[in-house]
Amino acid sequence: MARRLIPTLNRVLIEKIIPPSKTTAGILLPESSTKLNSGKVVAVGPGAKDKAGNLIPVAVKEGDTVLLPEYGGTEVKLGDKEFHLYRDEDILGTLHD
Repeated sequence: MARRLIPTLNRVLIEKIIPPSKTTAGILLPESSTKLNSGKVVAVGPGAKDKAGNLIPVAVKEGDTVLLPEYGGTEVKLGDKEFHLYRDEDILGTLHD
């Protein structure tokens, strides 16, 4: 049975990107060179409401690659995959190629 988690309010579900630990030629990379905390946005909540009741939309969309803080987020396991839930304001930025 497949499960789908839809975040509430301004939360974002992210699958962290695990950088390769060695190159295609077989050279092992030091852990410090693979330290970039990034992830792919899997699901986005509808957004939060301000004091006037207006909806503030989430700044990222599904499929975006984002830069994450070193600490924070809530770990969520769905099946055999591991995801993290972050608030929209905790995401540091989006990464573009």
